[in-house]
Amino acid sequence: MFIVSLPIEDRSRSHAFYRSLGLRPVGPLAEDGLPEPLQFDLSEGARLMLVPKGGFGWVTGNRPVAPHGTSECLLGLSAPSEDALDDLVHRAQQAGAELVMKPAHRPWGYTAVVADPDDHAWMITVVPQNGAGSSSAS
Repeated sequence: MFIVSLPIEDRSRSHAFYRSLGLRPVGPLAEDGLPEPLQFDLSEGARLMLVPKGGFGWVTGNRPVAPHGTSECLLGLSAPSEDALDDLVHRAQQAGAELVMKPAHRPWGYTAVVADPDDHAWMITVVPQNGAGSSSAS
């Protein structure tokens, strides 16, 4: 199992954001009605775990997290078509994402970048029909 863990400010807000993108939460429910830990399936063998900043610091030995507006990594999602990518970007914006890079054709394909409510950058790219060129989770 490959798990990407990200620090977050608000469990409910983050849960609503990632559900709006079509990700499926997994795990037993806590008192707030959300899975604990707050995880989403990305693909077979890959999950996204969202950890409140206080708990994130505890797990990382209180190492500081990147300040808001700073990207330590670029996370990737794939889309099956340009229309699907445009729809995903639209849903992300409706759920509170900041549009970092508008959908457009670039040398590496049709792509866009959005930042989630905690300012984590996500690049969405159309997967070529032959499946080559992308190792992003879908």
